[in-house]
This record gives sequence, C-alpha cells and structure tokens, in this order.
Amino acid sequence: MSDTTVRHDVATARSARLTIEPPGLWKQVRTHVWRNIKHIRRMPEMLADVTFQPIMFVVLFAYVFGGSINAGVNYREWLLPGIMAQTMAFSCFVVAIGLTNDLNKGIIDRFRSLPISRASVLIGRSISSLIHSSIGIVVMAVTGLLIGWRIHNGFGKAVLGFALLLLFGFAMMWFGILAGSRLKSAEAVQGVMFTAVFPLTFLADTFAPAANMSPAWLRTIAEWNPISSLVRAMRELWGNTVPLAPDSALPLHHPVLSTVIWSVLLTAVLAPLSIRAFNHRTTD
Repeated sequence: MSDTTVRHDVATARSARLTIEPPGLWKQVRTHVWRNIKHIRRMPEMLADVTFQPIMFVVLFAYVFGGSINAGVNYREWLLPGIMAQTMAFSCFVVAIGLTNDLNKGIIDRFRSLPISRASVLIGRSISSLIHSSIGIVVMAVTGLLIGWRIHNGFGKAVLGFALLLLFGFAMMWFGILAGSRLKSAEAVQGVMFTAVFPLTFLADTFAPAANMSPAWLRTIAEWNPISSLVRAMRELWGNTVPLAPDSALPLHHPVLSTVIWSVLLTAVLAPLSIRAFNHRTTD
C-alpha cells in the first residue's frame, strides 16, 4: 500500500468522524431506558419490591386488617387503589437510589464525556423507574383479582384510573431525582426518602377512611394530601367507593381534576429544582 493511499484513507476517516452527528434526544432516552432495564434482567432481585412486596401488602391488609376497618364497602375492593397509590409513590425510591449510585460510581461522568443531553439521563431514569413500578401495579392487580377486587365501570374509566396513577408517578419521579442529586449516598437516600414518603402514604385515604381520623386537623391533612385525591379518583373510576361525606375537603369532591392539578403542580415545582440540583452536582 502506497503512502498516498494511506494518507487518503486517513483523510477519509477524519472526514467521516467530522460528519457524525449525535443521536436525537429520543434515541438517547431509549438507550438509557434499555440500560436501566438490563440491570433488572441481570439482577432479578431488584424486582422483589414490585413482586413479593405488593403481594404481601395486599394479603396482609386484606386478611389481617380487613376485618377491623369499616370502609363502608367491600374492603378488598376499597384497599387496592390505596396500595397501588402507595407503590407508585414509592417509585421515587428507585429513581433516587439508581441516580445516586450512578453519580457515586462515576457513570454520570462518563455520560458527560459523550455528545448526549443531560436531560436524556434524567428522562431515561424516570421512564425506566415508571416501568419498574408498573410491574408492581400489574402484580397487585392480578393479586387483587384473585382475592375479589373488580373494576365495575367499564374499560375506559379503568384505563383513565391507571393513567392517573402513572401521571402521579411521573410527578413523584422528580422528587426522587431531587433527592438523588442532593444526597451523597444510597443509605442517606433510603433514610430521607422513607422518612418523607412513608408517612405521606399512610396519612391519607389509603388504608383507612380519612373521615374517621381524629383529631379534626389530622383528617384535614389527610383529605388535602394529594395521594388521597389520587386514591379517591381511582375508586370512583373503578366503582370501588362509597358516597362522600358532605363536609369532606374540596379535592375529594373533584378527585380526577384534583389529581391532575396536583401532578402538574408537583412537576412544575420539583422539576426545575431537580434539574438545577443535578446540573450543580455534575458540574466541575
């Protein structure tokens, strides 16, 4: 091979490198989602919190506490939307811990060296976490059907109920991103997230009627809790609820609209804070 041919090949290779364009945002997001999903395939134990745990929660609450709680309707049907809402709220744990691990292991630094958008990292992490949590929702729905839960209001309202669940889960993802960007270790994330989210899911109309809570200020907090709006919306859409007390808080009288408003509001507040925290954490 002559020197002229070698120089021509080198020049051609350089020209090819210069014409390469970074992939589009959607392709970047798909790649990140696939990367995160592959972790589940390689470590199936990551599915424990959305397989065994939902079954355990449904069975324990349905059979252990069901006989002691008067919801005014079949408790097993009344219970399922509450546990599904709790599971979706807990989905922020997954995104927070995953993001913290990536930051601590230097994986995000590797991504920064690539011609990709930082937003694709966050969007990909959020979508994969939603998929992860959706597996738990499916497992819970199947378990609920086995113990007597039913949807009574038709296919359209059933789909709308699950859509509201995903919408609220997307809003909670931003809280997970904020915590994952701010906190320095997975242990800190678990401690802070558990302390913040766990009481929020119980101080709501999830496992016991908020109307029965005492003192009155506790009931007020529970009824204005966005999770109560979500749970009430699913119960109404699925036909798993009873008539609302006239003195209940305003969000419970319009639960579908309230859930949409809460989800948009939480996203509007948490998303800019999360992006700022992530950019600050990943800036030299």
